[in-house]
Amino acid sequence: MTILIEQPHLDSQVEDQKLSSETNELVLDGGFVVPKIVSNNGLAAEELVSSNEFLAPEINSFGRLFRMKSNMELRVMLDRDYDAESERQKTVEEFYRLQHINQTYDFVKRMREEYGKLNRVEMSIWECCELLNEVVDDSDPDLDEPQIMHLLQTAEAIRKDFPDEDWLHLTALIHDLGKVLLLPSFGELPQWAVVGDTFPLGCAFDESNVHHKYFKENPDCNNPAYNTKNGIYSEGCGLDNVMISWGHDDYMYLVAKENGTTLPPAALFIIRYHSFYPFHKAGAYKHLMNEEDAKNLKWLEVFNKYDLYSKSKDKIDVEKVKPYYLSLIEKYFPSKLRW
Repeated sequence: MTILIEQPHLDSQVEDQKLSSETNELVLDGGFVVPKIVSNNGLAAEELVSSNEFLAPEINSFGRLFRMKSNMELRVMLDRDYDAESERQKTVEEFYRLQHINQTYDFVKRMREEYGKLNRVEMSIWECCELLNEVVDDSDPDLDEPQIMHLLQTAEAIRKDFPDEDWLHLTALIHDLGKVLLLPSFGELPQWAVVGDTFPLGCAFDESNVHHKYFKENPDCNNPAYNTKNGIYSEGCGLDNVMISWGHDDYMYLVAKENGTTLPPAALFIIRYHSFYPFHKAGAYKHLMNEEDAKNLKWLEVFNKYDLYSKSKDKIDVEKVKPYYLSLIEKYFPSKLRW
Protein backbone atom coordinates (compact mmCIF):
# COMPACT_ATOMS: atom_id res chain seq x y z
CA MET A 1 0.00 0.00 0.00
CA THR A 2 1.22 3.51 -0.74
CA ILE A 3 0.24 6.88 0.62
CA LEU A 4 0.68 10.44 -0.48
CA ILE A 5 2.72 12.56 1.92
CA GLU A 6 1.07 15.91 2.45
CA GLN A 7 2.61 19.23 3.35
CA PRO A 8 1.41 21.17 6.44
CA HIS A 9 -1.65 23.35 5.80
CA LEU A 10 -1.10 26.09 3.27
CA ASP A 11 -3.05 29.34 3.23
CA SER A 12 -3.88 28.73 -0.41
CA GLN A 13 -4.85 25.18 -1.28
CA VAL A 14 -3.71 24.06 -4.73
CA GLU A 15 -5.25 21.30 -6.76
CA ASP A 16 -3.35 19.20 -9.26
CA GLN A 17 -0.01 20.72 -10.36
CA LYS A 18 -0.38 24.49 -9.93
CA LEU A 19 1.82 27.27 -8.63
CA SER A 20 1.12 28.52 -5.11
CA SER A 21 0.07 32.18 -5.26
CA GLU A 22 2.22 33.01 -2.24
CA THR A 23 5.34 30.95 -2.78
CA ASN A 24 5.42 30.79 -6.58
CA GLU A 25 6.34 27.13 -6.17
CA LEU A 26 4.85 24.05 -7.74
CA VAL A 27 2.61 22.00 -5.44
CA LEU A 28 2.17 18.36 -6.46
CA ASP A 29 -1.10 16.47 -6.12
CA GLY A 30 0.17 14.91 -2.91
CA GLY A 31 0.99 18.28 -1.36
CA PHE A 32 4.75 18.31 -1.96
CA VAL A 33 6.17 21.72 -2.80
CA VAL A 34 8.82 21.66 -5.51
CA PRO A 35 11.06 24.76 -5.47
CA LYS A 36 10.95 26.90 -8.59
CA ILE A 37 14.46 26.23 -9.83
CA VAL A 38 16.18 25.87 -13.15
CA SER A 39 17.82 22.64 -14.23
CA ASN A 40 21.05 22.23 -16.13
CA ASN A 41 18.94 21.95 -19.26
CA GLY A 42 17.42 25.38 -18.66
CA LEU A 43 14.03 24.02 -17.55
CA ALA A 44 12.30 24.95 -14.31
CA ALA A 45 11.98 22.08 -11.85
CA GLU A 46 8.20 22.19 -12.05
CA GLU A 47 8.47 21.46 -15.77
CA LEU A 48 10.49 18.36 -15.02
CA VAL A 49 8.18 16.63 -12.55
CA SER A 50 6.22 13.81 -14.11
CA SER A 51 2.46 13.65 -13.92
CA ASN A 52 2.84 10.71 -11.52
CA GLU A 53 3.56 12.33 -8.15
CA PHE A 54 6.08 10.69 -5.82
CA LEU A 55 4.38 7.88 -3.90
CA ALA A 56 6.01 7.24 -0.55
CA PRO A 57 5.76 3.81 1.04
CA GLU A 58 3.61 3.80 4.15
CA ILE A 59 6.09 1.67 6.07
CA ASN A 60 9.86 1.73 6.32
CA SER A 61 12.17 -1.27 5.97
CA PHE A 62 11.33 -2.39 9.52
CA GLY A 63 7.63 -2.62 8.69
CA ARG A 64 6.84 0.47 10.78
CA LEU A 65 5.51 3.91 9.87
CA PHE A 66 8.03 6.44 8.64
CA ARG A 67 8.96 9.38 10.84
CA MET A 68 5.93 11.64 10.31
CA LYS A 69 2.96 13.05 12.20
CA SER A 70 -0.26 11.06 12.54
CA ASN A 71 -1.97 13.43 10.10
CA MET A 72 0.67 12.47 7.51
CA GLU A 73 2.27 15.91 7.42
CA LEU A 74 5.98 16.08 6.73
CA ARG A 75 7.75 16.52 10.02
CA VAL A 76 10.10 19.42 10.43
CA MET A 77 12.07 17.02 12.65
CA LEU A 78 13.85 19.67 14.69
CA ASP A 79 14.83 17.05 17.23
CA ARG A 80 14.05 13.86 15.29
CA ASP A 81 11.71 12.72 18.07
CA TYR A 82 12.12 8.95 17.72
CA ASP A 83 10.36 6.35 19.84
CA ALA A 84 12.62 6.24 22.90
CA GLU A 85 11.15 2.94 24.12
CA SER A 86 12.47 0.77 21.31
CA GLU A 87 15.93 -0.69 21.49
CA ARG A 88 16.86 0.75 18.13
CA GLN A 89 15.88 4.25 19.24
CA LYS A 90 18.10 3.86 22.29
CA THR A 91 20.93 2.88 19.96
CA VAL A 92 20.28 6.01 17.90
CA GLU A 93 20.40 8.28 20.95
CA GLU A 94 23.61 6.69 22.22
CA PHE A 95 25.07 7.18 18.76
CA TYR A 96 24.33 10.91 18.88
CA ARG A 97 25.73 11.22 22.40
CA LEU A 98 29.07 9.87 21.19
CA GLN A 99 28.96 11.93 18.00
CA HIS A 100 28.27 15.20 19.78
CA ILE A 101 31.06 14.64 22.30
CA ASN A 102 33.75 13.52 19.85
CA GLN A 103 33.19 15.59 16.72
CA THR A 104 35.37 18.65 17.39
CA TYR A 105 36.90 21.23 15.09
CA ASP A 106 40.37 19.71 15.48
CA PHE A 107 39.09 16.17 14.89
CA VAL A 108 37.39 17.15 11.63
CA LYS A 109 40.48 19.02 10.46
CA ARG A 110 42.61 15.90 11.03
CA MET A 111 40.13 13.63 9.23
CA ARG A 112 39.92 15.90 6.18
CA GLU A 113 43.71 16.04 5.95
CA GLU A 114 44.11 12.27 6.35
CA TYR A 115 41.33 11.09 4.06
CA GLY A 116 41.90 13.87 1.57
CA LYS A 117 45.05 11.98 0.51
CA LEU A 118 42.78 9.41 -1.22
CA ASN A 119 45.38 6.68 -0.81
CA ARG A 120 43.25 3.84 0.58
CA VAL A 121 41.78 1.98 -2.40
CA GLU A 122 41.41 2.29 -6.17
CA MET A 123 38.08 1.10 -7.56
CA SER A 124 35.13 2.06 -9.73
CA ILE A 125 31.89 3.66 -8.55
CA TRP A 126 29.93 0.45 -9.12
CA GLU A 127 32.51 -1.61 -7.22
CA CYS A 128 31.99 0.75 -4.31
CA CYS A 129 28.20 0.31 -4.58
CA GLU A 130 28.65 -3.44 -4.23
CA LEU A 131 31.09 -2.98 -1.36
CA LEU A 132 28.45 -0.98 0.48
CA ASN A 133 26.35 -4.15 0.81
CA GLU A 134 28.36 -4.86 3.94
CA VAL A 135 27.27 -1.65 5.66
CA VAL A 136 24.25 -0.95 7.92
CA ASP A 137 23.77 2.56 9.31
CA ASP A 138 23.10 2.51 13.08
CA SER A 139 21.94 6.15 13.06
CA ASP A 140 18.96 5.56 10.75
CA PRO A 141 15.76 4.31 12.43
CA ASP A 142 14.05 3.73 9.05
CA LEU A 143 16.61 1.44 7.48
CA ASP A 144 17.90 -2.02 8.28
CA GLU A 145 18.69 -3.13 4.74
CA PRO A 146 21.99 -3.19 2.83
CA GLN A 147 22.83 0.34 1.77
CA ILE A 148 22.86 -0.39 -1.95
CA MET A 149 19.12 -1.07 -1.80
CA HIS A 150 18.48 2.38 -0.33
CA LEU A 151 20.69 3.97 -3.00
CA LEU A 152 18.74 2.30 -5.80
CA GLN A 153 15.34 3.00 -4.22
CA THR A 154 16.23 6.69 -4.00
CA ALA A 155 17.69 6.86 -7.49
CA GLU A 156 14.77 5.05 -9.12
CA ALA A 157 12.17 7.22 -7.36
CA ILE A 158 13.93 10.36 -8.59
CA ARG A 159 14.35 8.88 -12.06
CA LYS A 160 10.59 8.43 -12.29
CA ASP A 161 9.78 12.04 -11.42
CA PHE A 162 12.81 13.69 -13.08
CA PRO A 163 13.44 11.46 -16.13
CA ASP A 164 15.61 14.00 -17.96
CA GLU A 165 17.90 14.88 -15.05
CA ASP A 166 20.36 11.98 -15.30
CA TRP A 167 22.90 13.79 -13.10
CA LEU A 168 20.35 13.70 -10.27
CA HIS A 169 19.78 9.95 -10.75
CA LEU A 170 23.51 9.30 -10.41
CA THR A 171 23.80 11.67 -7.45
CA ALA A 172 21.15 9.63 -5.66
CA LEU A 173 23.02 6.42 -6.43
CA ILE A 174 26.35 7.64 -5.02
CA HIS A 175 25.31 10.02 -2.22
CA ASP A 176 25.97 7.50 0.57
CA LEU A 177 29.03 5.71 -0.85
CA GLY A 178 31.22 7.44 1.73
CA LYS A 179 29.84 4.99 4.31
CA VAL A 180 32.61 2.62 3.24
CA LEU A 181 34.58 4.46 5.93
CA LEU A 182 33.04 1.89 8.30
CA LEU A 183 34.92 -0.94 6.57
CA PRO A 184 38.41 -2.21 7.57
CA SER A 185 40.09 -1.21 4.30
CA PHE A 186 39.04 2.39 4.93
CA GLY A 187 40.13 2.56 8.56
CA GLU A 188 36.98 1.07 10.13
CA LEU A 189 35.97 4.38 11.66
CA PRO A 190 33.35 4.32 14.44
CA GLN A 191 29.75 4.98 13.44
CA TRP A 192 29.78 8.45 15.03
CA ALA A 193 32.57 9.47 12.62
CA VAL A 194 30.75 8.25 9.51
CA VAL A 195 26.94 8.57 9.67
CA GLY A 196 24.23 10.64 11.30
CA ASP A 197 23.15 14.27 10.99
CA THR A 198 25.98 16.71 10.36
CA PHE A 199 26.58 20.17 11.83
CA PRO A 200 29.16 22.99 11.71
CA LEU A 201 32.17 23.24 14.00
CA GLY A 202 33.78 26.54 14.90
CA CYS A 203 30.54 28.24 15.90
CA ALA A 204 27.75 27.72 18.43
CA PHE A 205 25.78 24.46 18.22
CA ASP A 206 22.27 25.43 17.18
CA GLU A 207 19.45 23.96 19.27
CA SER A 208 17.87 22.45 16.17
CA ASN A 209 20.59 19.78 16.22
CA VAL A 210 19.14 16.41 17.21
CA HIS A 211 19.85 15.49 20.88
CA HIS A 212 21.40 18.92 21.39
CA LYS A 213 21.90 18.33 25.12
CA TYR A 214 24.95 16.14 24.54
CA PHE A 215 26.96 19.00 23.02
CA LYS A 216 27.66 20.30 26.53
CA GLU A 217 30.30 17.57 26.82
CA ASN A 218 32.03 18.57 23.57
CA PRO A 219 35.43 20.22 24.30
CA ASP A 220 34.67 22.95 21.76
CA CYS A 221 32.03 24.27 24.14
CA ASN A 222 34.88 25.50 26.33
CA ASN A 223 36.41 27.56 23.52
CA PRO A 224 35.02 31.13 23.59
CA ALA A 225 35.94 31.62 19.92
CA TYR A 226 33.46 28.90 18.96
CA ASN A 227 30.55 29.88 21.20
CA THR A 228 28.92 32.71 19.26
CA LYS A 229 26.44 32.49 16.40
CA ASN A 230 29.10 33.23 13.77
CA GLY A 231 32.04 31.84 15.73
CA ILE A 232 35.17 31.99 13.56
CA TYR A 233 33.10 32.68 10.43
CA SER A 234 31.49 35.75 8.91
CA GLU A 235 27.92 36.09 7.73
CA GLY A 236 27.54 35.06 4.09
CA CYS A 237 30.98 33.44 3.97
CA GLY A 238 29.64 30.38 2.13
CA LEU A 239 29.32 26.81 3.40
CA ASP A 240 32.42 25.83 1.45
CA ASN A 241 34.38 27.82 4.05
CA VAL A 242 32.65 26.24 7.05
CA MET A 243 34.02 23.15 8.82
CA ILE A 244 31.23 20.55 8.91
CA SER A 245 31.33 17.45 11.12
CA TRP A 246 33.24 14.60 9.50
CA GLY A 247 31.42 11.70 7.89
CA HIS A 248 30.43 9.93 4.70
CA ASP A 249 29.02 13.11 3.15
CA ASP A 250 32.25 15.09 3.18
CA TYR A 251 34.34 12.05 2.27
CA MET A 252 32.30 11.25 -0.85
CA TYR A 253 32.40 14.92 -1.79
CA LEU A 254 36.20 14.85 -1.63
CA VAL A 255 36.36 11.62 -3.64
CA ALA A 256 34.11 12.97 -6.39
CA LYS A 257 35.75 16.38 -6.59
CA GLU A 258 39.37 15.21 -6.50
CA ASN A 259 38.74 12.49 -9.09
CA GLY A 260 37.48 15.06 -11.58
CA THR A 261 33.78 14.27 -11.78
CA THR A 262 31.83 16.25 -14.36
CA LEU A 263 28.68 16.28 -12.22
CA PRO A 264 27.27 19.82 -11.80
CA PRO A 265 27.87 21.89 -8.62
CA ALA A 266 24.35 21.10 -7.37
CA ALA A 267 25.23 17.39 -7.30
CA LEU A 268 28.35 17.99 -5.18
CA PHE A 269 26.29 20.21 -2.87
CA ILE A 270 23.72 17.43 -2.40
CA ILE A 271 26.42 14.86 -1.68
CA ARG A 272 28.20 17.10 0.82
CA TYR A 273 25.20 18.44 2.74
CA HIS A 274 22.41 15.84 2.47
CA SER A 275 22.85 14.92 6.17
CA PHE A 276 22.97 18.57 7.28
CA TYR A 277 19.39 18.44 8.59
CA PRO A 278 19.62 21.45 10.94
CA PHE A 279 20.33 23.47 7.79
CA HIS A 280 18.00 22.15 5.12
CA LYS A 281 15.10 21.00 7.34
CA ALA A 282 15.18 23.38 10.32
CA GLY A 283 16.62 26.45 8.58
CA ALA A 284 19.55 26.88 10.98
CA TYR A 285 22.95 28.26 9.96
CA LYS A 286 21.54 29.92 6.83
CA HIS A 287 23.27 33.15 7.77
CA LEU A 288 26.49 31.45 6.64
CA MET A 289 25.20 30.79 3.09
CA ASN A 290 26.28 32.67 0.00
CA GLU A 291 24.29 33.07 -3.22
CA GLU A 292 25.62 29.84 -4.74
CA ASP A 293 24.56 27.90 -1.63
CA ALA A 294 21.05 29.35 -1.84
CA LYS A 295 20.71 28.23 -5.45
CA ASN A 296 21.98 24.70 -4.76
CA LEU A 297 19.88 24.36 -1.61
CA LYS A 298 16.73 24.23 -3.73
CA TRP A 299 17.95 21.07 -5.46
CA LEU A 300 18.92 19.57 -2.11
CA GLU A 301 15.38 20.14 -0.85
CA VAL A 302 14.02 18.31 -3.89
CA PHE A 303 16.44 15.44 -3.32
CA ASN A 304 15.77 15.13 0.40
CA LYS A 305 12.17 13.91 0.22
CA TYR A 306 13.31 10.95 -1.88
CA ASP A 307 16.27 10.24 0.40
CA LEU A 308 14.03 10.09 3.48
CA TYR A 309 10.87 8.47 2.15
CA SER A 310 12.01 5.92 -0.42
CA LYS A 311 13.25 3.39 2.17
CA SER A 312 10.95 0.38 2.21
CA LYS A 313 10.73 -3.38 1.86
CA ASP A 314 10.10 -2.97 -1.88
CA LYS A 315 13.20 -4.30 -3.62
CA ILE A 316 14.81 -2.98 -6.80
CA ASP A 317 15.92 -5.50 -9.43
CA VAL A 318 19.62 -4.64 -9.40
CA GLU A 319 20.54 -6.47 -12.60
CA LYS A 320 17.70 -4.81 -14.49
CA VAL A 321 18.74 -1.24 -13.66
CA LYS A 322 22.50 -1.82 -13.53
CA PRO A 323 23.20 -1.09 -17.25
CA TYR A 324 21.54 2.32 -16.98
CA TYR A 325 23.57 3.39 -13.98
CA LEU A 326 26.80 2.03 -15.47
CA SER A 327 26.21 4.32 -18.45
CA LEU A 328 25.82 7.32 -16.13
CA ILE A 329 28.96 6.41 -14.21
CA GLU A 330 30.88 6.27 -17.49
CA LYS A 331 29.47 9.67 -18.47
CA TYR A 332 30.37 11.51 -15.26
CA PHE A 333 33.34 9.64 -13.73
CA PRO A 334 36.65 8.04 -14.72
CA SER A 335 36.68 4.23 -14.84
CA LYS A 336 38.73 3.98 -11.64
CA LEU A 337 38.77 6.40 -8.72
CA ARG A 338 41.17 6.99 -5.85
CA TRP A 339 39.45 6.57 -2.49
